Amino acid sequence: MTEQTAAPEPEAAAAAHPAPVPPPASVAPPMPSIPPAPVQAPATAEPRPPRRTLRAVARWTVAVLVFGAVGAGTAYGITSMERTDVPGLATEADGRWEYPRLTLPALPAGKPRPFNAGNLSEVHHADLRELLLPAPAGATVDKKLKGGWVGTEQFASEYVKDRRAGLGDTLREGALRHIAARGWTMPDGTSSRVYLLQFNSAEDADAFRDERYSGASSAGDLLLGARDLEFDESWTGGGKVEDTASYVFSEPKPFGAAQVRAGYVIAGDTVALVVQSRKGDGGTPRVPFHQTVILQNQLLG
Repeated sequence: MTEQTAAPEPEAAAAAHPAPVPPPASVAPPMPSIPPAPVQAPATAEPRPPRRTLRAVARWTVAVLVFGAVGAGTAYGITSMERTDVPGLATEADGRWEYPRLTLPALPAGKPRPFNAGNLSEVHHADLRELLLPAPAGATVDKKLKGGWVGTEQFASEYVKDRRAGLGDTLREGALRHIAARGWTMPDGTSSRVYLLQFNSAEDADAFRDERYSGASSAGDLLLGARDLEFDESWTGGGKVEDTASYVFSEPKPFGAAQVRAGYVIAGDTVALVVQSRKGDGGTPRVPFHQTVILQNQLLG
């Protein structure tokens, strides 16, 4: 009896005679290499060492209670923001002045910004004169205050005579480096002067502030032409720039020939004074004054 050969299993047949492989599908050429978009460097997780003394801690506590300052840091981002995003540059016709586009000066190579973790003294390494707020459109620039350096006598002249000698002594003994100033007058007669006082460190700037005025509770030395200066209850610019403090005062009615408004900004090693006044019964406009203080604060932040 002849032995019949068993038919191969289907799997074995398929293995012996594999199906033809179709030609490979066309492959799109590789995309050109595109460098990744730059990203902002994450903030360092290392906390900055505490610099303030107990007295300063108490002072900041008072400032927070007074102003309700919740920092929303906008420093060093002015040039990239939309016009209506920058406080004081909104376009509505509410009396605000038209300032030039604000730009920040370049820092010297290897130098940090004032509030970087590695800058413990909170020093502004940029040229202080380039951190002065420019005059707005339509202004007539003060011939004595064109944005350059000024002496302590010029700064002291903003105050009543019986306070100038003590103020000069404080500046000479307080590690003051230099003072930059700019002034202008607007068509409506509003006069503005901005002074930037730079000290060796933030500690020295704080010491000057503490000796000459106490911040939120008092305007300190009386400014020339003002009968009195009271805290401006309408001020809402406090806390706009992180790590800085601002104090704003106005002369209450009845004021003299011209109402005086004053704003102090404390930003690291630098103290800014903004003074505005205008003759007439209407006093000095509040809106452009607040605008000026906020913008100068941003440039120092």
